[in-house]
Amino acid sequence: MKSKKTGHALFLSFSLLCAGLILSQPGVAMKMDHSAVPEICRNKNAIPTIQCASITSSHFDANGTLWVAWYASGHVYVSRSSDKGQSFKPAVIVNRSPELVYAKGENRPKLAFGIDGEIYVSWTEQLTEKRFSGHIRFSRSVDGGKYFSEPITVNDHREVTSHRFDSMAVNKKGDIYIAWLDKRDLLAAQKAGKKYNGSAIYYALSTDNGKSFLKNKKIADTSCECCRTAIAIDTDQLPVIVWRHIFGDNIRDHGIVKFTQQNQPGEMKRLSYDKWHIEGCPHHGPSISIADDGIYHTTWFNNATERHGLFYANSKDQAARFTTPINFGAYEKAAAHPHVLSRGKQVYIVWKEFDGKQSSLYLKKSTDSGDSWSSPQLLLTTSAATDHPFVISDGNNVYASWHRIGEKYQLLKLSK
Repeated sequence: MKSKKTGHALFLSFSLLCAGLILSQPGVAMKMDHSAVPEICRNKNAIPTIQCASITSSHFDANGTLWVAWYASGHVYVSRSSDKGQSFKPAVIVNRSPELVYAKGENRPKLAFGIDGEIYVSWTEQLTEKRFSGHIRFSRSVDGGKYFSEPITVNDHREVTSHRFDSMAVNKKGDIYIAWLDKRDLLAAQKAGKKYNGSAIYYALSTDNGKSFLKNKKIADTSCECCRTAIAIDTDQLPVIVWRHIFGDNIRDHGIVKFTQQNQPGEMKRLSYDKWHIEGCPHHGPSISIADDGIYHTTWFNNATERHGLFYANSKDQAARFTTPINFGAYEKAAAHPHVLSRGKQVYIVWKEFDGKQSSLYLKKSTDSGDSWSSPQLLLTTSAATDHPFVISDGNNVYASWHRIGEKYQLLKLSK
């Protein structure tokens, strides 16, 4: 695919090997300057720290304790902070037996919490037998994070293929939902001599606090194969899942599904109509947030000829209709990876931009459920290599979490 703005691609593109293609990927963080990284981060024998992680996942539990998960040298780690990230307790290993883990960009360990204080961690194991193959893994702690269970593989299809890009959410009943991209149907089609485009999106449900998962179920065929999935819990305690989908002849827009029952997805609906035609995967998935008012707030990236950049839209009727998308961010500065969080009428969106030398974190805020928005606000600029930004809340305040590799972990308070 040719980018409409060649200047945009000069400093943004990097090579992706995905589905056998090399693609131009807008919105990539700059390459790490190893000379600027502290020596401890270059020492393979050093004790793993959040500071040296390539990516992180951060969430608050019900008590306001901050938890961070990351991957290093064969192990997924978690650590907790009772002072909003100023200091952390010693890291705890989740998987005691080492394994390769996808921990870059759109693929990272995930955190969620049960209704009785359980700590859940999911991730994608990287298999060595075949490129872009993996298994969805899960572990839990029932003692406040002191000890984690032996990891289990969530996908019940065990052939070596792509089961990757997991997302996880827990409702107020304690049900655990994990969704991911899965190529088992592609394998079956190939064996039958049939064509199949992309992946499928699957999910698994646990109703016993993570002791086990029910049989995997498919949500939809022909999803994009390398973009993160996103999941949120609706007010009826049923999940809503969004992902980049393949419509028609490689139109890579977004699909959304609202569950109708505990273990029954509803009909897939189309979220975006940007008509981005690309025969490959852009590694740029959507985000979704649902507050107590039931409004679906969504953000995404597309690079179609007529409609490109970052977008926001919401739905007040469970995805039956969405508002006209709002375009935001500086496209010419690689505006990328937007993440949204809603708390009632307060809605927050963060994203990053890159001018060829520095990465910058930006914020847009709405105080009326997304009907109107503030001007973009610059929060932070850095020359360090950066992770994607996220918005999280401790139940009282809202924060931006934006990991800069080699720098001390820091939360930026967004709410007043």
